[in-house]
Amino acid sequence: MLTPGPAFPSARAVTLGVLLAAATLVLAVLALGIGAVRTPPGDVVQVILGRGDDLTRQLVIDLRAPRIVVAVLAGAMFAASGAVLQGVIRNPLASPDLIGVGAGAGLAATVFLLAWPGAPPGGLPWAALVGAWAGFGLVLLLSREWSGPRANALHPVRLALVGVAVAAALGAAQQLVLVRAPDGLGAALSFLTGSVYGADSARAARLVPWALVLLPAALLLSRTLDVLNLGEDLATSLGSRVTVARLLSLTVAVALAGAAVTGAGILGFVGLLAPHLARRLVGGRHARLLPISMLVGALLVLAADTLGRTLLPPLEVPAGLFTTLVGAPYFLFLLRRTA
Repeated sequence: MLTPGPAFPSARAVTLGVLLAAATLVLAVLALGIGAVRTPPGDVVQVILGRGDDLTRQLVIDLRAPRIVVAVLAGAMFAASGAVLQGVIRNPLASPDLIGVGAGAGLAATVFLLAWPGAPPGGLPWAALVGAWAGFGLVLLLSREWSGPRANALHPVRLALVGVAVAAALGAAQQLVLVRAPDGLGAALSFLTGSVYGADSARAARLVPWALVLLPAALLLSRTLDVLNLGEDLATSLGSRVTVARLLSLTVAVALAGAAVTGAGILGFVGLLAPHLARRLVGGRHARLLPISMLVGALLVLAADTLGRTLLPPLEVPAGLFTTLVGAPYFLFLLRRTA
């Protein structure tokens, strides 16, 4: 398959990637010290290096580290999902939470938690994945034109508006499920608000394998996404099997969002914000865009969670609230520019 542009990240992208990774690491060290018992950054570093006393090690490694791991991985996965969706659909407004993926995964995860409270935790990602596909399929079905000169075309603004409507409907269904099963309210609320509160080693361990498979898979799609961005006719002339490429890319994007929801719930607008910020930094070539999007998403969610833990102690503000407060105005800005 032929593709325009460089196959590897530029020096600028590598430098930005190193800076973003360093910023994430520094913030992670600070976040590992936050809690009912404050731990100085120096003590946290000592624990990371395999030193320190047993109590500090238990606080940092056993209790706090899983939360950091889930925040970083979920942020990277939402961001990667958004970047892939925007590349496949060629729509700057595409993101997991705006085209039904996040809402569908959240609804399915909520139903799974409430209907089968004793079910094995490993079934949760699969339930969320099915819901993600169902939500996205419904948005595609309702937003396509089935006749006329633009039959089978996807209009960017229509896709976004239908996605908002479908997400609202699925959100209402979530509320109905919660009202009818109030006993499981606490277990399901984290998926509705977007939070890594209470993340333990078991939740982190369930998320890690999905991230290890799906994040590299997204990076391997860089060339394919560059070709798809050229349009269907030109992509076909360059030797791309457009239908297969789109299906594969959408499968990875939906799986990323579905798995991320099981770790951190519906983190609003991360999949929209991170790719757009990354695109402003390194441009649209996906070999640069995808890794920078992942790093921006990881840093964004970690920062939102850390802010939520320190803003109103001892209360914790869900990370999804901060990402939505930032992302909603940005979405309106993009919608105005696209309309």
